[in-house]
Amino acid sequence: MARRKDIDGSMSVPTFYGKELRWKREAAGLSLEGMLQGSFYGKTYLSDIERGERRMPLDLARHVDRALGTDGFFERHCEDVRKARRGPHAAYFEKALEAEKQAESIELWSPVIFPGLLQTAPYARTLVRSTHPAASDDWVEEKVTARLARARLFEEDHSAPEYWTILHESLVTDSILPPLEMAEQLDRVVELAERRQITPQIIPRTCGAYPLMAASIMVMTFPDAPPLIYTEASYSGDTIDDPALVRQYRKAYDRLRAVALSPQTSLAMIRAAAEDYRNDKRPDRLE
Repeated sequence: MARRKDIDGSMSVPTFYGKELRWKREAAGLSLEGMLQGSFYGKTYLSDIERGERRMPLDLARHVDRALGTDGFFERHCEDVRKARRGPHAAYFEKALEAEKQAESIELWSPVIFPGLLQTAPYARTLVRSTHPAASDDWVEEKVTARLARARLFEEDHSAPEYWTILHESLVTDSILPPLEMAEQLDRVVELAERRQITPQIIPRTCGAYPLMAASIMVMTFPDAPPLIYTEASYSGDTIDDPALVRQYRKAYDRLRAVALSPQTSLAMIRAAAEDYRNDKRPDRLE
């Protein structure tokens, strides 16, 4: 019989949870691969959970409880881990936040605002302040700092996900910032595209009806887990893992990409608009 490993009760909830999982798995004589047999997850995914670096999905927790005979222990404590991870980001976004760090590819459709990973400080600050007008300056700056920190994802070239973003033309031509700050925001998109870390495309305002007109979505794929969809509104968000719904969103995103301008044309449009803002000129709209 395996000897129980000491678990420090003062450690974080995710770390405690992960160590308990590892102890019970090893006590049962199961390898990572053996534990995951019959699930859709890879061993790296489970190893990250055991190190307290990744949350346990509900379906995997149920699988683990069945494999270990733990009478629902890991399913019941999923919520404890989720609560313990709360930080400067909204609680509804935390699952997506963790997922984007592990993603192999990230594809976004953002019709109303620039995606968080692409935002500059002035742009992020304007959005946070508009959404929470009564918040203190310190609270707003905490949110802005947390949002900008997410972009460190692009600093690790070897591990950064393939990132594809589709933007509506109005984001480029209808500024919510002073001209020079808007030029800086567009320069950020151009810089990342020129470094080949993102691929931007523009949906022209003249294209008529198109897929996902009423939704903002993020599609994430992983090397060791099923894909996820994240949708968001001003004060709420939802992470979707139902396979049928994920496939439906995936197809809609692909159809949306088909009606967008090419990456080369889109990038040229963004560059030109940035230059117009620097010259205090309103960018031309596509006719």
